[in-house]
Amino acid sequence: MAAHNDKGKAGEQLAVEYFSNRGFKILHQNWRHGHWEVDIIACNKEMLHFIEVKCRSSNRYGFPEESVTPKKIKHLIDASVEYFYQYPQWQRIQFDVLSICFTTPGEVTYFLIEDVYL
Repeated sequence: MAAHNDKGKAGEQLAVEYFSNRGFKILHQNWRHGHWEVDIIACNKEMLHFIEVKCRSSNRYGFPEESVTPKKIKHLIDASVEYFYQYPQWQRIQFDVLSICFTTPGEVTYFLIEDVYL
């Protein structure tokens, strides 16, 4: 497996720990339908969160969150429509982006952007 795939998997595991430690219940990881994928679907209180996780080992090409394009947000929204069809009990949703940087060996920084929209 390529190094960037390993880093992505490690980042998603760190993201699960990040949200779990903040009281979120993780419902799905890498939830797929058709060509859509959502990295994490979690709930906190009565809110359902669709979370995109982005990781980088340096800021050489910008911050991880800068790689979340309007097209990616649209895919999250489209995936959420299908998710609601399958799980109609949810009333409130939010789209979030968690940026994870491995810039210093042994140090991880997180930046959470809540309630992202187009």
